Amino acid sequence: MAEKKGILPAAAMERLLKKSGAARVSNDAKEKMKEVLEEVADEIGQRAVRLAKHAGRKTVKGTDVYEASK
Repeated sequence: MAEKKGILPAAAMERLLKKSGAARVSNDAKEKMKEVLEEVADEIGQRAVRLAKHAGRKTVKGTDVYEASK
């Protein structure tokens, strides 16, 4: 079975989970964290693009991302 490629590195997921207090992080936890964060980021990104287009812009701004994340 081929591993699903993503944008976020597994090492970054481990750092995030350790920063949250985990002593050890399994490979499964890193992959699941990556999967969930990429899914949420995709949804926020799509909403941010819609907000920018609605405002008549091609450029997505930080405020678009912030508003899309609410």
